[in-house]
Amino acid sequence: MERFLYGVSTASYQIEGAVHEDGRGPSIWDTFSHTPGRIKNGDTGDVACDHYHRWAEDVALLADLGVGAYRFSIAWPRVQPAGAGAVNGAGLDFYERLVDGLLARGIEPVPTLFHWDLPQALEDDGGWLSRETALRFAEYAGHVAARLGDRVHRFITLNEPVVHMAQGYAWGTHAPGRALQLGALPVAHHQLLGHGLAVQALKAAGAREVWITNNCTPVWTASEDDADRAAAAVYDGFHNRLFNDPVLLGTYPEFLLPGLAPHIQDGDLDTIRTPVDALGVNYYNPTLVGAASDGGELPFEVRPIEGYPATAFGWPVVPKGLTELLTGLRDTYGEALPPIYITENGCSTDEGIADTFRIEYLESHLAAARDAIDAGVDLRGYFVWSLLDNFEWAEGYAQRFGLVHVDFHSQKRTPRDSYRWLRSVVTK
Repeated sequence: MERFLYGVSTASYQIEGAVHEDGRGPSIWDTFSHTPGRIKNGDTGDVACDHYHRWAEDVALLADLGVGAYRFSIAWPRVQPAGAGAVNGAGLDFYERLVDGLLARGIEPVPTLFHWDLPQALEDDGGWLSRETALRFAEYAGHVAARLGDRVHRFITLNEPVVHMAQGYAWGTHAPGRALQLGALPVAHHQLLGHGLAVQALKAAGAREVWITNNCTPVWTASEDDADRAAAAVYDGFHNRLFNDPVLLGTYPEFLLPGLAPHIQDGDLDTIRTPVDALGVNYYNPTLVGAASDGGELPFEVRPIEGYPATAFGWPVVPKGLTELLTGLRDTYGEALPPIYITENGCSTDEGIADTFRIEYLESHLAAARDAIDAGVDLRGYFVWSLLDNFEWAEGYAQRFGLVHVDFHSQKRTPRDSYRWLRSVVTK
């Protein structure tokens, strides 16, 4: 695939550690992970992969891997400990060292500004339920661009706002641990408003490209029954269209407007629709949906997908779902759809260094990506999740996604067979 960009991805709280060093403030994940019962085995991201101190070693791994780009995230509480006000120069110094180290090795830095580690001080004032957080996010984006924008040419605003809304605010399984069900809808609007304002701030600072990364899934209907079809359409509206339609079309799914309208001010949708230069898509599996059978608040339920291999996480491995997703986005949005990059795709396995399952997973998904390109999708890159085994949110260290094995006691890094396999793909 000519001019195709290969990369790998990580996220700040999952790898950095050093949560109390050089002026970093607490994030919602620091609070959540230290709350008993929230994280498997009582794990926290206090040390994680110790990337804050071992970044040069990790950049060397990236250089040896041969990828053209590295997608990482910037920890907002490392840059602004309170989420507003004074900028912590030492925090920006760290990311400047990382960016310069990547560029010196010929690797393009692709930073994500928000990968879920909201400053705790902002959460105390309402978090993403508050419109003020969107305004603060734009200011933070401007501070980052002022320091790094002369060397970073591609920024990503948000990572998977649907997951942060759903698991963080609707169900409470992620930080900040709120369980508001449909009361979490304002989080969607305020994240998207923050995205639009950040696009404007980054462009004003001279950013060449700005993307957003959405978690997208093909929605499969449990049956042809009218109730199941209606439930699948509602799920698609919540998971996919709620975050793609406003960015690409400037509209929300109509059935969601009653819960969103009280929070939408004049001009908001124009701001959210500020043009992006690419859509980042994270894909892991399709979702099988049928009508709800439990009489709960939501009119749908997610059902297991049978007949496919599963990852150690229990997620079905369905490479054709990636082709289906990409061609579906093209068909749905047409000329409104910018170029696409797969910004996350990968799997957890229980294998050691010889990770044949992961190699087969990546190989089959790259083939599915090629099928989408052959079908006319403007797909320009593919980032593997993840470079390193890391802190996998509520799963702690129980799930391993890394091309590189990490011994969390010694912090020794050991490239897996999948690392060597990917190197053979990206360097041929």
